[in-house]
Amino acid sequence: MPSRKKPSSRSRVLLGGAALAVVGAGVVGTVAANAADSEGITPAAVSVRGGDLTQSTHLTLDAATEAAQAAVDAAEKDGRQVSVAVVDRNGNTIVTLRGDGAGPQSYESAERKAFTAVSWNAPTSELAKRLEQAPNLKDIPGTLFLGGGAPVTAKGAPVAGIGVAGAPSGDLDEKYAQAGVAVLGH
Repeated sequence: MPSRKKPSSRSRVLLGGAALAVVGAGVVGTVAANAADSEGITPAAVSVRGGDLTQSTHLTLDAATEAAQAAVDAAEKDGRQVSVAVVDRNGNTIVTLRGDGAGPQSYESAERKAFTAVSWNAPTSELAKRLEQAPNLKDIPGTLFLGGGAPVTAKGAPVAGIGVAGAPSGDLDEKYAQAGVAVLGH
C-alpha cells in the first residue's frame, strides 16, 4: 500500500474553511426556508385571491422600437432632427432614439412628453390647454405640458406614450409622435 502524504497546515485550513462554508450555507438556507412572519405564515405559503389581481398590457420592445423609428423617419422626411421616447403604461422608458443632429435638450423633453401623454391618456397639446384652468399641473414631477406627446391605447386604455422633441414647434413634434402611434395600428 502506498504511503500517504500528510496534508500541510495550509491545506487543512483551506479544507476546514470550505467545510465550514458548506455547513454555514446549509444552516442559512434552512433558517431562511423556515422563516415565518409574525403570524407564523411563511411567505411562500401565501396565495393571492384571483379577485385581488389586475392585469395590464404593455408594448413589446420590438413594437416600441418600430414606433420610435417611424416617428424619427417622419421627422427626417421633413428635414427635422428630433429625439423620440416610448414609455410603457407605468411611465418607464422602453426605448429612446436620438436623431442625427437632435439637440441635447430634446432627449429628456421627449421622455417627459411621453410620460405626460400616457399619464393622462391624452395628447400633450390638449393637456397644455388645461394649464389655463389648472396651472399647478406643470408642477407634477416628470411631466412636460408642451405639444409632442401622444398616448398609445389598447381597448380604450393607455398602454404607452410616445414623445417627440426637437422640431421647431410642438405641433410638428406631435405630428411625428402620431406617426409612431399610426404604425402600431397596422
